[in-house]
Amino acid sequence: MGQQEYRLDKLQALKELGIKAFPERYETTHLLKEAGELPDETTGVKVAGRVVSVRKMGKLTFAHLQDIEGRVQVSLKKDAIGENYDIFHKVVDIGDFIGVAGHTFTTKTGEKTVMAEEWTFLGKSLRELPEKWHGLKDVELIYRQRYLDLISSPESRRVFLMRSKLLRVIRNFLEGQGFLEVETQILTNKASGALASPFITHYNALDINVYLRIAPETYLKRLVVGGFTHVFEVARCFRNEGISPSHLQDFTMIEGYSAYFNYQDNMKLLREMIIHVIKELFGTTLVKIGEQEIDFAGEWPVVTFRDLLLRDAGIDIDLHESAGELFKAICEKEIKIEHEDVKKLGKGNLIDLLYKKVSRPKLICPTFLTAHPIELSPLARQNDDNPNITDRFQLIVNGAEIINAYSELVDPIEQRSRLENQSKLKMQGDAEAMPMDNDYLKAMEYGMPPISGWGMGVDRLMQVLLDLDNIRDSVLFPTMRPLEE
Repeated sequence: MGQQEYRLDKLQALKELGIKAFPERYETTHLLKEAGELPDETTGVKVAGRVVSVRKMGKLTFAHLQDIEGRVQVSLKKDAIGENYDIFHKVVDIGDFIGVAGHTFTTKTGEKTVMAEEWTFLGKSLRELPEKWHGLKDVELIYRQRYLDLISSPESRRVFLMRSKLLRVIRNFLEGQGFLEVETQILTNKASGALASPFITHYNALDINVYLRIAPETYLKRLVVGGFTHVFEVARCFRNEGISPSHLQDFTMIEGYSAYFNYQDNMKLLREMIIHVIKELFGTTLVKIGEQEIDFAGEWPVVTFRDLLLRDAGIDIDLHESAGELFKAICEKEIKIEHEDVKKLGKGNLIDLLYKKVSRPKLICPTFLTAHPIELSPLARQNDDNPNITDRFQLIVNGAEIINAYSELVDPIEQRSRLENQSKLKMQGDAEAMPMDNDYLKAMEYGMPPISGWGMGVDRLMQVLLDLDNIRDSVLFPTMRPLEE
């Protein structure tokens, strides 16, 4: 008899005993983690969870109940619960849900336990859980059936509990700094907010194509026009790009905008925020990432794009006015840029790919990368002293971009000119160039104060801080190719 048939027989046994296999509710007094911390002889305790182990010793049985945050031992004695003891062993399997009411005590081995005065069946598992509680080993199966991974893997539970805490700590920090949280639209008329290829879908009611947002940037800046001073959004974003261990096609971005700030103000704010978050998560500013121990409370170097590429590639990007000239210099240095349409890219995107190839992997300790080429930053403010660069920074940690930020371009005339240039690049085949957005330009024309904004990838931050091999390990349900039914 197969496991599923065996469990279906148990389901039938429940019906014959008049026990509901899937009851409506069960009232608890404590979470499992709380029950494990109660003093001995605490009475009236009611807990519930999934049965993950059962050990029968004659007329005494020990079992463990588990949920996402805790695990507690329960004890059942035949002398205490009578025929319900035999019923437990007749109908309960590993993986089922039960509730237990009783009092606490500590076993001779020092384990806090709830002694059952009664137990209640709460849910039948019709499939066997991962073998012997060693958990899932197939990585693809882990992503497809994350619920089984969470049941069997303490490390997986730790990662996702930490992710929830991370978001809570960031929200609390920003609210403490006077930020207001908002939500903006996900389906947009223009694929704006960042340089990336969009996902396109069709809106049947209006018979128009719409885009899944690349980033909420232009909508959050509209809110600054409307009077918000400090605003942020925890935003689901979508980019129609290739799959890699450090990239997701749908991901969580936190973006924030502050009126009257410049990018240097945000350098200070975000350094303070990251250090605060790390202290809250780890209890220290020292974090071991791979073989490196990084002290986030230490100095964060500031380096320019030009200096970095001079150092690592021997190429002065200021000496090459066009993408063609720069590509020729890259080829002369025998540096291979991996992109299917590399010859169609604008100068800005070509510089970005060069940096990612030769420089970014070398930046381990927190580093601010500044002075981005203007072609790479169509929404950023032009530097007052050098018209070829913008007032922008990225925070790099262990070879990964964690934060992207800049002083915003608030001049609508200059913004229109830059978007026109981006539109030309798009017509020439640069799929990541930004389209013209007249609605956003209209908002700008009503007047903007000085603004600085930033975006931080939550999934990427989790991957870096926890040294995860694949960014999908930081996401509960990553997008997967569908299986044939």
